[in-house]
Amino acid sequence: MELLRKWLGHPEDIYNLLRFKMGGYRAVMPRMDTVSGEGCAGGGMRFAVASARSGAREEEEGGGTGIHAVCIFYLVLRALDTVEDDMSIPLDVKVPMLQEFHSHLYQPDWKYTESKEKDRQVLEDFPTISMEFRNLSKVYRDVISDICHKMGVGMAEFLEKKVDSQHEWDKYCHYVAGLVGIGLSRLFSASELEDSIVGQDTDLANSMGLFLQKTNIIRDYLEDQLEGREFWPREVWSRYAKKLSDLAKPENIDVAVQCLNELITNALHHVPDILTYLSRLKNQSVFNFCAIPQVMAIATLAACYNNQQVFRGVVKIRKGQAVTLMMDATNIQAVKAIMYQYVEEIYQKIPSTDPSSNKTQQVIASIRAMSLPGGPMASRHHYSPIYLSCAMLLAALSWQYLSTLSKATEEYVQAGDN
Repeated sequence: MELLRKWLGHPEDIYNLLRFKMGGYRAVMPRMDTVSGEGCAGGGMRFAVASARSGAREEEEGGGTGIHAVCIFYLVLRALDTVEDDMSIPLDVKVPMLQEFHSHLYQPDWKYTESKEKDRQVLEDFPTISMEFRNLSKVYRDVISDICHKMGVGMAEFLEKKVDSQHEWDKYCHYVAGLVGIGLSRLFSASELEDSIVGQDTDLANSMGLFLQKTNIIRDYLEDQLEGREFWPREVWSRYAKKLSDLAKPENIDVAVQCLNELITNALHHVPDILTYLSRLKNQSVFNFCAIPQVMAIATLAACYNNQQVFRGVVKIRKGQAVTLMMDATNIQAVKAIMYQYVEEIYQKIPSTDPSSNKTQQVIASIRAMSLPGGPMASRHHYSPIYLSCAMLLAALSWQYLSTLSKATEEYVQAGDN
């Protein structure tokens, strides 16, 4: 019955889940898969396995296409990230491994077989990945190697220290996510999928990554605490508690939420850069690939803002909501309307007594100025009565089926949970 109440409270989710399942995904997923790591030869992990077993590779003139380069970029960074995440590797081994990881791209036989991580296969099959890398055109190899080097050095730096200031928070997020945005942008431009300005404007590309990473860090407070990780900047949380873990104590919930709101306000400052970046994109595949994670992130921040549940469990957007965002975020006017909707949702929840309330209102005003509704997507949630009536009927009669359907779409909306 709880599931039924959830569907009845959001009938548009039912409609969009059905629309997605019955063909709507084709407008999003094939395009997104052509440039995302998840679409590379049936998925990043499967790509490594298939290549290792058969040696088969898509032969392309000139050392591979931009799409193929993005696939290899994904696998290289997945391998690097697996090293960083593996707590079984001693620091005296992990630090130099991260710093020198880019050099392994040119070592045909290098692999690491002692990882305990779930994604260890990318390290065990690294010779296959590095072979694919070496077959790319030099312009792609240079981008991937450069980003891998900078990211490895940055990851090693923050293994040995905690995030202290807000500047260091930006720096850490730059190393683990901003560089990904910069690397992808350079690949998009090098492949001529996008104009050269997309790859040259590293500040905007960096903001794309920072917004996603900060959203994950904010949302994952409790999970990180349980696993002994701390990514919230001390400069902020120390104004509210003696230890970061104290924010999870029930008696500290009021100040914990204030700290949460301040960090969300910080993350919102990247939204104007995101809108500028997306407005420059011309290739539909690239646009979908870049826009979908950003609208997932703004929806997640709206769900987390002023929400005590961040310190008690997991806050996630609904799967039907995620599917709706995926299908809607296919042009800049639609994305602006989505951003406007969710910052308005945050604005309505700003407590008058919140220490960051003025700053939150100011950043929302700047986002409003860039995303005032007026295009065809401004009223995107105004579905016709017949659709809503059908959705309500389906919710009442088929809620068990919809539960199964929701699980079936989970693989498509996993990005919204991460």
